[in-house]
Amino acid sequence: MHVQQRQRARTLVSPALFDRLVTRVRSDHGFNRLLAERVVDQALAFLKACADNRGVPLSPSWLVDVGWHAFLLYTREYAEFCHQIAGRFVHHVPTDQRSDQPEVGAADTMAAIIASGYDVDLELWEGPGRCDTDKCHGCASGCHDDPPPVPPYRGA
Repeated sequence: MHVQQRQRARTLVSPALFDRLVTRVRSDHGFNRLLAERVVDQALAFLKACADNRGVPLSPSWLVDVGWHAFLLYTREYAEFCHQIAGRFVHHVPTDQRSDQPEVGAADTMAAIIASGYDVDLELWEGPGRCDTDKCHGCASGCHDDPPPVPPYRGA
């Protein structure tokens, strides 16, 4: 996969909010600062891809979901962020390992992040912590049970 130089998703939030999220990830999970920054950056990239996605379901890796969970704790900021990037609230929908849910691949999610114009940190998506049958976490946009709204121009 050829990855062009893209922007970092940390630019989607203020430096102060980014730092708060990094601090939360560090305190809750014991990650060093660099790893926590990478996790939060990829969570933001994932959320932007969810906002832009109108195709296949997307799902974060375990590590990226850690960043998403940290952001969810800041409900006011998270809701404002969702409105800014998606014009709607991006829900966290746990998979709960239900057999009727479609399988979500990391490759589809990484491709959606790239299509949204953001870097993909491959180490956070592949290898330990990737989306496995026993480690998958909720998806947000395009899920079978939480599809994105139909844009107004496509409505009746």
